[in-house]
Amino acid sequence: MQTPNEQDLAALRFQAAARDLEHVVRGIAQRYIAQQVPLTWRLLHAIEAEALADLGFAGRHDVNMLGLFQRPGELAYPETDDPVDFGHSNALPAVFAFAVSAYERAAQSAVRAGREARDQSEDRRLRAWGG
Repeated sequence: MQTPNEQDLAALRFQAAARDLEHVVRGIAQRYIAQQVPLTWRLLHAIEAEALADLGFAGRHDVNMLGLFQRPGELAYPETDDPVDFGHSNALPAVFAFAVSAYERAAQSAVRAGREARDQSEDRRLRAWGG
C-alpha cells in the first residue's frame, strides 16, 4: 500500500475541516430555521461570523486551514434584510453555501411534511364518508 504524500494529507485535512464547518453552520442555521426566521443577507453574514468564530471549529484546525474558509474581502455581499438570492451563481463562499443548503433542505422537508399531512387528512376524510 502506498503511503499518502503531503498533498494527499492536505486534501484529507481540508475535507475534514469542510465537513466540520458544514456541521457547525447547519447547527447555527437550524436554530434560525426552527424559529422560522427567513434567510436574509444580514442573517447570512451573522451565521458566517458565528461559524468562523466557533471555538470548537477553530480549535480543531490550524490557522492556515481556517484561512481557507474566510471569505475574500473583495467578495462583498449586501448586508440588508432582503431575502438571499444568488441567482444562478454557484461560486459561493463555503459558509454561505452550507447555510443556503440547510435552508433549502428545511424548505424541502416542510413541503414533504405538508404533502404527507394533506394526504393523511384526505385519507381520514374518505374513511369518515365511507370512501
